[in-house]
Amino acid sequence: MPSVAVKLYSVFFKFLLKHRLQNRIQAPPEESDPFGITTRPDESVAAANPSFSDGVATKDIHIDSLTSLSVRIFLPDSALASPEPNSKPNPNPNRRPEPGSATQAEAASWRRYSYGPSALQQREEEPRRNSLSGDSEGSNSPAGGYRGYSPMAGDGRRKKLPVVLQFHGGGWVSGGNDSVANDCFCRRIAKLCDAVVVAVGYRLAPENRYPAAFEDGMKVLNWLAKQANLAECSKSLGGKKLEGQHKHIVDSFGASMVEPWLAAHGNPSRCVLLGVSCGANIANYVARKAVEAGNLLDPVKVVAQVLMYPFFIGSVPTRSEIKLANSYFYDKAMCLLAWKLFLPEEEFSLDHPAANPLVPGHGPPLKQMPPTLTVVAEHDWMRDRAIAYSEELRKVNVDAPVYEYKDAVHEFATLDILLKSPQAQVCAEDIAIWVKKYISLRGHEFSY
Repeated sequence: MPSVAVKLYSVFFKFLLKHRLQNRIQAPPEESDPFGITTRPDESVAAANPSFSDGVATKDIHIDSLTSLSVRIFLPDSALASPEPNSKPNPNPNRRPEPGSATQAEAASWRRYSYGPSALQQREEEPRRNSLSGDSEGSNSPAGGYRGYSPMAGDGRRKKLPVVLQFHGGGWVSGGNDSVANDCFCRRIAKLCDAVVVAVGYRLAPENRYPAAFEDGMKVLNWLAKQANLAECSKSLGGKKLEGQHKHIVDSFGASMVEPWLAAHGNPSRCVLLGVSCGANIANYVARKAVEAGNLLDPVKVVAQVLMYPFFIGSVPTRSEIKLANSYFYDKAMCLLAWKLFLPEEEFSLDHPAANPLVPGHGPPLKQMPPTLTVVAEHDWMRDRAIAYSEELRKVNVDAPVYEYKDAVHEFATLDILLKSPQAQVCAEDIAIWVKKYISLRGHEFSY
């Protein structure tokens, strides 16, 4: 069972959030903000930090002039290391921890069981840490800021990393890509996966109802494709130098349109979608749209997705929705309130395509979906519907394991008070091991 501290915090969390959600539903229009913005409680925000003091540099970018859509980019310091010219694949990538080790015992006790014939069960002891070395041109010291590498250099020695597109949770009405909790989680994923993480600051309800958040997810995916194409064009134009400066593709104001961090170090052909709670709903929608778009998104390729305790619901209750209706943090009453705030009143239905992924006529056939890892918690009332979705994917031969963590609650690996728990760390490592099957350039290679 969850600890006493978690139970007490859950009671306080639900009381406070339910009060706020009910007020937003019942508040008359004349009492709303003149700009249509709902007042939200002050959330702890982590400022962007371009230095590598903790191994990851961050920056914020506003990518849509018509909305508040923004992204935060997380760049691990491993991107500064030159690729090894004669590196060899790991001779034993599937090595398990030694029998009896603390790591193996912890993983076995925390992860109850996994579903799916191809689900990986192993995890390694310690992630490899790439160190910064040398003061060659274009390098940075650990304490220094990212100086804006030019993507046009032809030395071919800049490390290209996969891109993880991350969508935060918050029940559609709260949270942010720059919150302290989300910032900490994305830093962890960036280091463990050795990837560039792009956290999406999508629009929130009720001032921006469905399909605003879903549209924002696709806008960011298209933005990634545009950035990759602009970088390639800029590289082809940068064969010669003019007065010591490379040529750049610029906008009408003379500013560079190429995002240097992604251009120098991002490889969008190895793109993973990672969604947390309601963010998992957005990730699954974006995955479907990416399948439908096909080559129109080139060079972006969605190679896998991770759904962490997705915010799925339906009109016919599952066993967990009956048994755990009053579960921790997000229970049935809270979720219904959140969906009422997110879906337009005339479209409200628990079988809305945004809420139930298994309704008929829901996008492309499931067999075309990318490999999908689903993370669920034992004490989460939404767990059974997430498991059912994964089962349907496996029926059509999609690699879709489910990792269930016992004694865990909704958002156990991403909630602020639980982020530093050993279980949250184990979950992030399990995700990294599975993801690396699809983002490694040399197949089943784990950098551990």
